[in-house]
Amino acid sequence: MSGKKFYRLMPAIVAVTFLAGCGQPGTGAPDTEPTVDLGDIDAVLARGQQIYQMTGECWDCHGMFGEGGDGPSLTHAPSAFDIVYQFNTNPEMADVAAALQASREDFIATAAYIRTLSDREVNAAIVEELVASMAAARDYSYYGSPDNFVITERDELIQQVERFDTVLADWERKSQSGNIMHTYDIRSVRTYERGEPKFAPEPGKVYFYEATGAGQGPQLGFPNTASGSGITPAATDERGSVQVVVGDAASKEIIAYYRFPVTMRASVHSTAVTPDGRYVYVIGPRPAFAGTEDRPIGGLDTPATLIKADALTLQPVEQLVIGGRMHHAQIFQDRYMLVDTFARDDNGLDVFLMDPETDEVVGGVRDEELGGVSYTSFTDNEFIYILMQPGGYGPSSISAYRAASQYNRGEFATMRPFWVAKVDPESWEVVREYPYPGFRANWIVIDAAQEFMYVPVGANSYLNKINLETGEIAWTTPTGIGPYGASLNADESEIWVADKGETTGMFGRTMTVIDTERGRAVETVFSGYQVDHVLLAPNGREMWGTSNADGRIYVFDAERRVQTQAIDMPNFGDAHGLVFVWYDDNGEPHVVRDQGGFHGGINPALGNVLEY
Repeated sequence: MSGKKFYRLMPAIVAVTFLAGCGQPGTGAPDTEPTVDLGDIDAVLARGQQIYQMTGECWDCHGMFGEGGDGPSLTHAPSAFDIVYQFNTNPEMADVAAALQASREDFIATAAYIRTLSDREVNAAIVEELVASMAAARDYSYYGSPDNFVITERDELIQQVERFDTVLADWERKSQSGNIMHTYDIRSVRTYERGEPKFAPEPGKVYFYEATGAGQGPQLGFPNTASGSGITPAATDERGSVQVVVGDAASKEIIAYYRFPVTMRASVHSTAVTPDGRYVYVIGPRPAFAGTEDRPIGGLDTPATLIKADALTLQPVEQLVIGGRMHHAQIFQDRYMLVDTFARDDNGLDVFLMDPETDEVVGGVRDEELGGVSYTSFTDNEFIYILMQPGGYGPSSISAYRAASQYNRGEFATMRPFWVAKVDPESWEVVREYPYPGFRANWIVIDAAQEFMYVPVGANSYLNKINLETGEIAWTTPTGIGPYGASLNADESEIWVADKGETTGMFGRTMTVIDTERGRAVETVFSGYQVDHVLLAPNGREMWGTSNADGRIYVFDAERRVQTQAIDMPNFGDAHGLVFVWYDDNGEPHVVRDQGGFHGGINPALGNVLEY
């Protein structure tokens, strides 16, 4: 029973904790009631079959008949000692050992059953041989007891909180109770000529929109340029201007783009299109002081404006002051735009709903009432889910990013718990908080049945599956380095996670594909540097990932798990976010997919796909 090659790598000592309260392989003397009568061959084989084919799921790695797979072949008929030895010394067996809690008789029964898979005989004499093999097994139970080691006062403090179930048991509400809604008066500060259409959309076709900012190369260390400035050449000339790019989703060809004036340069982190497909929202420059020109691009922890661009001309039509610097934006209930911010003015909002028909705030919330620092927000089209960070690590929403990076550099031994706040936009109350394992999550994916959410955790490089009703952690499993965005496949049997390298140096270059039922990785797919947003396309067959560092969108066959296309962005613009717009038979546009999910009746998980 070998764990898959992608099992969490844990110290081998953890793998032997199954011995506590079970048989002692080293002595051959069980300290509990035997799990099976070793004199009853049929019972021995039945127990072995139960472990191999069901409880221990050994077949998943070694094959239904022991022929091998992710794990080695067992047709050589390993002894009971061989299996115990792997449990005690192979770190990839840690999860299996902890879950199975196997007894002495269990190892013997499993070894006996494995013999039958290669048509070997099992009789009383064979069972005796398997029992005898256990005499060579060392008793590792000594290592499972802390009483045998020096425990300092600090160790005792850590032991009190080291398990995540203590976080759940001790959790105290962070947010204020009751209605915490605030509003903000968005104001228009400048309008522009709409310009001429850059392309003529065809009825029945699907197009993709991409907003890009100043290009950047792979950050394989800081600073990442020869000049030592940390700013790439693309960010210092016209190539670093914001662009709105549109392409054909079927041919994967860029159709048109428009490059904003250099004075509108900004750090783009999202692509947002209004539900009717007529306007694109893009982060703009910082607000101008009275009587002055636009201020230059500011840091992520300073407020900025919002540029509203025409989806056909791709040119700005209006500049809005929204009271903060937009981070992500997505459609909510096919009516509103859900916006979260990196930073805000004193009277601004951290997360809010905006009506794109009027560009007015419907309602929003501030970190003060949420009880921490918000990072990004997501939705199941009923509630708003906000990734929350504990306060005190710094003055802005990216302060926890810095702290998580310090954690990965060894400057922090641990951090305070992070959580998800669930907000009801009808009452504007926080109706639930979900603490999760790990520090500084980046994304939330909610399944079509609204039963589970998946939360990739950047600082720890793993993915959590959380029960929305109970808050229970269904599983936690490793990903690639510094995961950011994620997307479920069409039947929601797999989730693709973009291994961006968030908080870990920003040089991730893979995607990890994970089985959603078991929480086990099934594939590592090579992609591009700093792919952060990954979306299942409306046809249900493709995964699209946007690369900040390569200036590309990568397209993958979701079933075969292979890359099929790489779409270069004009002027090496760094791609963030992605929106698919479908033009119906009457030539009317509709957004059918953005980072918040599917829209307009399209959802492959429900059997509603849009071919193109």
